[in-house]
Order: sequence, then C-alpha cells, then structure tokens
Amino acid sequence: MKRRYAALDWFRLAAAALVVAIHTSPLSGVSPLADFWLTRVLARVAVPFFLMVSGYFLAKQNWRGTSRFLRKTLLLYAAAILLYLPASLYNGVFSGVGWLRRLLVDGTLYHLWYFPAVVLGVLIARALARLGQPTALTVSGALYLVGLGGDSWYGIASQLPVFRSLYDGIFRYSAYTRNGLFYVPLFLLLGAAGFRPKPQYAACGCALSLSAMSAEAFLLRSLNAQRHDSMYLFLPVLMVCLFSLLLEANQGEKPRFRAISTIIYITHPMVIILIRGGAKLTGLESLLIENSLLHACAVLFVSAAFACALSFLFPRKPRADARAWRELDLSALRHNAGTLQSTLPAGCALMGVVKADAYGHGAVPVARTLQACGVRAFAVACLSEGIALRKAGIRGEILIVGYTPPEEAALLRRWRLTQMVVDAAHGQALSGAGVPVRIHLGLDTGMHRLGIPADDVDAIAALYRCKNLRIRGVFSHLCVVDSLAPSDVAFTGQQLRRFYKTVAWLRAHGYPTGKVHIQASYGVLNLPAQSCDYARVGIALYGVRSSGSPVRRTLDLRPVLSLRARVTSVRTLAAGECAGYDRAFRAGRPTRIAAISIGYADGLPRELPQRGGCVLLHGQKCPLIGRLCMDQALVDVTGLEGVCAGDIATLIGSDGGGTLRAEDIAAQCGTITNELLSRLGGRLTVITR
Repeated sequence: MKRRYAALDWFRLAAAALVVAIHTSPLSGVSPLADFWLTRVLARVAVPFFLMVSGYFLAKQNWRGTSRFLRKTLLLYAAAILLYLPASLYNGVFSGVGWLRRLLVDGTLYHLWYFPAVVLGVLIARALARLGQPTALTVSGALYLVGLGGDSWYGIASQLPVFRSLYDGIFRYSAYTRNGLFYVPLFLLLGAAGFRPKPQYAACGCALSLSAMSAEAFLLRSLNAQRHDSMYLFLPVLMVCLFSLLLEANQGEKPRFRAISTIIYITHPMVIILIRGGAKLTGLESLLIENSLLHACAVLFVSAAFACALSFLFPRKPRADARAWRELDLSALRHNAGTLQSTLPAGCALMGVVKADAYGHGAVPVARTLQACGVRAFAVACLSEGIALRKAGIRGEILIVGYTPPEEAALLRRWRLTQMVVDAAHGQALSGAGVPVRIHLGLDTGMHRLGIPADDVDAIAALYRCKNLRIRGVFSHLCVVDSLAPSDVAFTGQQLRRFYKTVAWLRAHGYPTGKVHIQASYGVLNLPAQSCDYARVGIALYGVRSSGSPVRRTLDLRPVLSLRARVTSVRTLAAGECAGYDRAFRAGRPTRIAAISIGYADGLPRELPQRGGCVLLHGQKCPLIGRLCMDQALVDVTGLEGVCAGDIATLIGSDGGGTLRAEDIAAQCGTITNELLSRLGGRLTVITR
C-alpha cells in the first residue's frame, strides 16, 4: 500500500505562503524583476487554487453544500472585519459614500476582497452550473475576458472608447475587475469540472503555460498596460494543469492544514502591522523592515506559528483512515458506468441500483458520481434510502423496489419518489391514501416474491383506474438469469415471454406503460439486448460479480471498493502459546502475530479465518488466524519484516503486487459478493479517490 499524500491540503499551505509573499515583496531588495515574477506571476496561482478547491468540493455535493459554505464564509468575513476594525477606522474605510461598496465588494481591508467576491462568485457559479458544463464555462470564460481587460490588459483594452466607457462604469462600483463577477466564477467552475488530463500532459501544460504567462506579464509590464496584475490570459490554462496534477497526487487529507492556511490568510496583514510596529520600537527597522527578505520571512514565520497555535483550539474530527475504512475508486465507478452504458441498446438507459448503501460502497458518493456521469435513474430498497438521496441532492427518478406502507404516501410525494407496487392490494391502498403517487407496476413473472401476477390483467387494469396512482413504469425481475444451466435459461426465457406479453397487452388496450425494464446486472451479462427503457444494474456497476459462475458476455469492469484496516499491535508467540478466543490458534513454532482493527461488527464473516482468509500487508499475503473478534482480527506475519502498528492491512483490493478479490472471499465463506459487500458496517468510513 503506497503512502497517502494530501496534495490539496499541502498546497493550501504553499498557497497561503504565496499570498504572504504578494503582500511583503520578499525579493524587492534583491531584484525588482525577480520579485515581480514571484509576487505578480507565480504567486497569482494562490487565490485561483483556493477557488478551484472550493468549486471542486461544492460540485462533488452537487452544490448542495452552498448554503453552509456561504454561511461559513460570511462568518469568517465578519470575524476579519472585527479584527481589522481599528485599522479600517484609521484608514477611513467606513467614512464617505463608498463604505458600502468596500463592505460588499472590495473588502474592508485590501486582502479581504476575497470574501465578498467568493460569496457572489459561488452564487453565480451555482446558477451557471445548472445550465450544463459547456455553457457554464463559456459564460464564465467570457466574464473573465471582460475582467482581463480591466486588469492586466487594461492599458491596451482601454484604448478603444467603448471599452474605456465600459470599465469606467465598472470601476464606479468596484475598485477592480478581480471580483466576484468577472474573476471568481471561472475558477470555481474549472475546479468543479475537475479536468484530469494524463499527468505527463498536465506537467507539460504547467511548464508551457507558466512560461507563456511569465512572458505575457513581462510584456504587459514593459508596455505599462497593467492596471492590476491578478488576471492573465494564460492563468486559467496554468490552473487547469496544476490542479489536475494535484488531484492526481491527492490521496488523503490534512484537515488541520486547512485551518492553518485560512488563519494565515486572514491574519498575516495584522502580523505585518505588528512586526513593523515592533521593529520601530526596538530599532530593528534595518533588519525587519528594510531587509525585504527577512521582513517576509518574519511575517510568514509569525503568521504560521500563530496559525498553528490557534488551530489547536478547533475541535478535531477523527481521521477517516484511523481504524478501518472503505476506499472507493471513483474513476473505476465512472469507467464501469461508461462501459455498461455503451453496451446497452439505443434508448435504454442505465438505472444505478444503490440500495443497501450502494452494496456497501456508500450510496451518496456513488449516486453523486453516477449523476455526474449522466445517470438519471436510481433504485433503492426503501423510503429512507430514497429520502437520503434526495437530501444529498440527487435528481432524476428514484425508484423504491421494496415495500412502503400506504400511510407514508405523503412522503413519497414530498420527496418526489417513485414507488413499486408490490401487489394489487398495495396499489389500491396507496391510491386510497389520498395523495398522488408515482408508481412502477411490479409484475410477477415467476419469481413469486413481489409483484402482480403477470397474467392477472384484470387486477393490473384496475390499478390504471385508481384515482391517485400515476403509473410511470412496468417491470419485473428475473430470478435465475445468473445461471447458464439449460433449465434455468429456459425458465428465464419463459419469464421474458410472460413479461413482454403483458406489456404488449397493456399497449394494445391503450394503457401507457411508461418506462419498461426487466434486466438487472446478470440480465446485461447473459441476455441479448432487450427492448427496454432501463437496465437496473447493481453489483456489476461496482466492478464485481455475485459469484464465479460463467457469463455470456465479459465486460471490462473494475472493482470500485477496497477494504482496509490499521495494524494496532505486533507481538511474538513462543511455540505452544495460544491466541484469541477459545485459544483457537496455537503456535507450532515461534510466531509473530499482528492485530488489525476490524472484525465481524464491521461486516466480515466470522468464519473467515477458518475458511482460509488472509490480508495483504506490505504487498504480501498473510493468513488470518484464530477467531475473528467483534472489533479485531489476528494475522500471522511471521517472516514479514518491518510490520508495525499503524501499517495498513488490505482485506479487499490491491496492495503492491497482490490482490484479494471480493468474489474469492465470498466463495470461501459460502456466500455471494452481494451479501459480503452489503454487510460492511456503517462504522467503516468511506474515503474516495
């Protein structure tokens, strides 16, 4: 298992240091040109980076976290206004008619422009995102170009009278075009887009765009064209490439770094004031003021020390990977969704089955990823699962393929959920609840679990006459489609004929069928293309199969989930010593064992050690031993050097050259992958990459 690097959070610190450099000009006493390049070119990546990170994480939540983000931003702005109130009053910020503009647009101190700008920018970016990515980026790009003409390209753009008049009008309401209208939306939306070119292309793009931006900056400087120097033509290109590299490297998080970088950003001007005042009082002006490099270093050091000290006052959340966790490879999920969609016939859409917490993968991150891939239909098992998806911002159709009591019909309508009718009495009761309900008719074609018997056309027709039922689909479930045994293939064919016969009868008698669907994962893998509107894909979507049984069609599907846990303790047993409950393991020789922090309360089968289960440590297979405990497991690590507390053990997934497949573990324990994965407990945190 490779070490994880929190690239985004590490770069937050670098970006905060660059902001300090902008305001302290560390190289001005050495070389004005070098200082210009550092502070007016290279350091201009800092604020766009902060914006792109915000856009990236807001988009991962489908912009559902916007209100919380804005509240947090406004609270920080209010705290910063109070912190700098004496300096603002001294500078006359709140005097005259321009105080409201400074409060709402320009910021009450020079670096506080960021907060009102990001508030306005997020509102604009969220509105544009609803128009689709191409339109959003086009509009925000056009706004950026307008802002560019009022910033570093002002001396050239303002030569044309029409532009001069435009910018004269803009500057009556904002001191700069580096604001929430022209500057912020593009970088938020570029972060939201999360472009991921190949690393070698991104690295090359970084080098070329930084060189081009440097040439652009020095050219504009020589022409005295810059009114300000935050916006460059090549800056968005550089940021896309840089952010892509950071996303590629990012496989962890450092929450404290976020707090530290924010505190540095807010407080460093106060540190500048204090250092300058202290230097004058102590007669150290030549060292701490006139020496630009020492001045900048002192400001950065004091700001960072203060931020580190203050950050410890904030409550810490437990690390997501402190004990045991599920790790999702969202790129594999996106790949699987694309592969499955490409195999479906024209007119047939993918319905993502995310019941049982997306088969143990985490319903919310899975559904959000699928929605970003264009999936607009989801299946869940119960009302609470559907509501949870709606609260997470999932749009489109959400079909409940289990029972919902008729007295809960109002909640189906409130959350715009579609309910399966499990039998005729259920449908009548739902209609009798007195509120309109969207439903899909479940037809029983031979599984005899749920649904109206497919040949009971009178009962089906009666449901179409129910006042409050809005029938939007008809479906059935195939019970042995995962088997290629001749008798099972024949039974599947019988089910298909029953289903399509009923669908044909409905259409012939003028009953709208809405969305028709019968294929689940193995229906896609074992059947020819069906003339349906949806394919309800569950286990295959997650890159695994229920079992090792053969299929007619092999698709390039990649496992999405890895299961990992920490080593908590390592010790040596002498020959003859026992370990674990019931002394189930007895060492036949001197044996080193490691305890790992996962057990049957996390969903692992209790019999896994006795069935030959193992883990990967340092890329090597190590057998599980003894009895699996509720919260712990024991592993034989004899002969594996260097195992220590804190190491990562992989129970499902890959580490180094080794791989443990969920299908193999399920087979060892006499079950199917669906059960193994969906039993993974809620206390296993979900980490996405």
